[in-house]
Amino acid sequence: MPAPDDHRAPALSGAEADGYALMTQGAAVLIDGVGRLGPAWVVRSVTALIDAWGKLDGDSRAGAIAAATVAGERAATRVEAELRLLFALDPAAQRATPLEIIRSLFREASEVLRAAGVPAVVRDPFETRAFPDDPYGIVLKNPAELGDDQLGGALLAWGLGKAHVLRVRAVGDAGLSGGTV
Repeated sequence: MPAPDDHRAPALSGAEADGYALMTQGAAVLIDGVGRLGPAWVVRSVTALIDAWGKLDGDSRAGAIAAATVAGERAATRVEAELRLLFALDPAAQRATPLEIIRSLFREASEVLRAAGVPAVVRDPFETRAFPDDPYGIVLKNPAELGDDQLGGALLAWGLGKAHVLRVRAVGDAGLSGGTV
């Protein structure tokens, strides 16, 4: 996905460039948010479930939280890299969404919980069907749950930008009233 100042951007139509600009802005905020907030989200998720379960002694709890700290850094690094790979693709070639990738932060948190012996939680039937790989019910519903409300808006901006780019390609600049997002 070319940024507005990318060497490929001049080849884009005005309306398509507008869509790319939204995508680029949203992508930057999402990547930054995962890097800043992803590690702490993993630690909070692990800590909340360990404390709710209440069956770990002090040393085991401290060990699990230390493991969550390491896992959180690893998760954020992985998700940032996956987001960068997604955003580097042409919009028509993107087969995942940023939210789908950000939601995968739960994997590392789940590994820590499993290693600590925390049992799976009873989940709502919809949650069980929608997120079968999330035995602890911690998958993010939206990126703002990382701790920054701007991430929800960034995801929306990215999605609107992508839709705009694809629509411009389908109908052309002339098919858009006003020609902008």
